[in-house]
Amino acid sequence: MSKSELLKKLLPGFIPLFVFIAIDEIWGTRAGLVAALVIGVGEMVWIWIREKRFDGFVLVDTGLLIVLGTVSIVLDNDIFFKLKPGLVELILCAVLAISGFSKLNIIGLMTQRYMKDMEINEQQMSQFRKTLKLLFSVFLVHTLLVFYSAFYLSNEAWAFISGGLFYILFGFVFGYEFIKQKLNRNKKVVFADDEEWLPIVNEEGGVIGKAPRSVCHRGEKLLHPVVHLHVLNNQKHIYLQKRPMNKLVQPGKWDTAVGGHISFGETLETALKRESWEEIGLTDFKARLVKTYRWNSDIESELVYMFVSHDFTSIHLHSDEVKEGRFWTSKQIEMNIGKGVFTPNFEDEYQILRHENF
Repeated sequence: MSKSELLKKLLPGFIPLFVFIAIDEIWGTRAGLVAALVIGVGEMVWIWIREKRFDGFVLVDTGLLIVLGTVSIVLDNDIFFKLKPGLVELILCAVLAISGFSKLNIIGLMTQRYMKDMEINEQQMSQFRKTLKLLFSVFLVHTLLVFYSAFYLSNEAWAFISGGLFYILFGFVFGYEFIKQKLNRNKKVVFADDEEWLPIVNEEGGVIGKAPRSVCHRGEKLLHPVVHLHVLNNQKHIYLQKRPMNKLVQPGKWDTAVGGHISFGETLETALKRESWEEIGLTDFKARLVKTYRWNSDIESELVYMFVSHDFTSIHLHSDEVKEGRFWTSKQIEMNIGKGVFTPNFEDEYQILRHENF
């Protein structure tokens, strides 16, 4: 599901607010409250009839408007009346901020609860968070303008900022997202006929899609699985390979003995055997899965399956992928950590190996 479809699904929850602002400007607060209440109740009834679900988002939005509007009528205070749109929008900004910048994605949870028939994968949710952050930034600026205009600008300027400008900014966000989505759809991406396709997975390793290798390495943080194999000898020395200078990532540095992608449709075991043979010529070995974790770099996100093996006798370098490899003692490794000799990923995994006491 696209970002625009998600926003369209959530739009009904904001309609009572829009109606209230529009009618409040023309016929007054009481008329705006009645209209917001009618629209909010009507929406909830309509959603219940069509989808057999109760929309709490519409209820909360309508309820807040009724409470704030009633208080403004009782107090009959001009400043409170002017601040009312800003107070309502401040609540909206808080929800957007929590959803966009924290692990508690309120709008995302509402989406999953009320749109159970739609599947939202990790990439789509990440893009949706970016939209929420954009909405938060735009509406926060608008909220500050509402407060400023309530105290320091004319009634006409306040009326435009709290009403018309809100619609303009909201339209700007939707227009921006619509145009960006259209441009992305029209992009013609050409992949090489022999380019490797990689599975796109969730944090648990479940396959949720696929993408060419080049796409996975261009910074979009599509999570894809890889295998790492650490090979130790009888003295617990660790075999490392030196990355060729023509490598895109960490050229010339010493790295894990075996590391490579799992191709789309390939099993974990098959990928481990294939990569071990291709990189260090290792065959007939037993390996134990030590840890599975997520590794993020500037260009990619990997779900790493980290293995350890003590079968080292068949190691022989036979391809152009690896030019040099040798065993390192723990002392040699620890003397060079942090000096740019090893890849950052290996230095992290070495700490895991030390903790496991291999």
